[in-house]
Amino acid sequence: MRNIKKIGFIKNKSFNIVARFLLSAFAVISFFYITPIFIDFADKNFNNAEFTNNSKNILNKTLNKDKFIEEDLALENDERELLYDILEENNSEINLVRYTTSEIDSLFKEVNYNLKDVRTSKLVKPIDIGLLPKEIKNIGSTKKRKDMFIKIVLPLIVKENTKIRIDRKRLFAILNKNSNTDIEKKWLQKKYKQYGVRQNDLYTLKVRMDEIPVSLAIAQAAKETGWGTSRFALKGNALFGQWTWSGDGLKPKNAEDGKDHKVMKFHSLQLSVRAYLRNLNTHSSYKNLRKARTQLRDQNKPLDSLILSVHLDKYAETGNQYIEVLQKIIEQNNLKDFDEARLLPSSKDLESLI
Repeated sequence: MRNIKKIGFIKNKSFNIVARFLLSAFAVISFFYITPIFIDFADKNFNNAEFTNNSKNILNKTLNKDKFIEEDLALENDERELLYDILEENNSEINLVRYTTSEIDSLFKEVNYNLKDVRTSKLVKPIDIGLLPKEIKNIGSTKKRKDMFIKIVLPLIVKENTKIRIDRKRLFAILNKNSNTDIEKKWLQKKYKQYGVRQNDLYTLKVRMDEIPVSLAIAQAAKETGWGTSRFALKGNALFGQWTWSGDGLKPKNAEDGKDHKVMKFHSLQLSVRAYLRNLNTHSSYKNLRKARTQLRDQNKPLDSLILSVHLDKYAETGNQYIEVLQKIIEQNNLKDFDEARLLPSSKDLESLI
């Protein structure tokens, strides 16, 4: 009996030794396996130098996330809030000169401004015509009337797109800094207001603060004004038929009963272009256009007016038919030739002629 107990004791002792050995070996192996992982994690997350300067990494992830829920978080502003700066300029007491078609044509010839050169050089003369000539509807040649209209609105569109491009560049410069000046913060506050964006919603501001292809803007202006001949364009400088419920405007002659909207009037053609870009960049009806534009940006592709026009079905009551008309105007008039156009610096000699 004693021999049996002794054998059992020896077996238990041997088992315990083996178990302890295996447990110790596991602990040692685990220590050497886990320690490098923990050290790497600590270096990345608890190192003070990296931790205090990690805001730019977080910001980049925020700005580049492939989601558009931030558009739903945007403020639902009324037109007075979104267009406050434009409405202020709209009350300008400066009287603009309305030139005749012959005077404008002479000016264009004097500064050697023609569309053929623009299509080739991609450079536009900085000519600011504030009002359309009333005689534009009397130009017999359709081609001449179209050319006159394009030459008037082209510099205005390029100018406003250039302002947005500069603002967008400044936005990214601000975002790439660890801290911002008071002037930069005030500038951001102004842009949040102009683009109807909640405070610190940088992604939505990035999405909205962007250009509209020149060819698309020209096509819409041509469609909405009949190439500059409509009553709204000649009396209200309204190039894009933008509606208003609170601002100064012209009542459509065939407006249905119960519809109290007007077509917004502008002090100048330039303000009409600015309001149009603000409209496409802020209104919920054009959210898909902004989404498509962002996707083109992310893919390093140019802003294609034919692609973006697909998302303008809500701009007019005719829906898809409106899109087809815009695309025909763009293609038949080779308007995409102007998409890369840039504005030449203005000179005192040119300014004295206008």
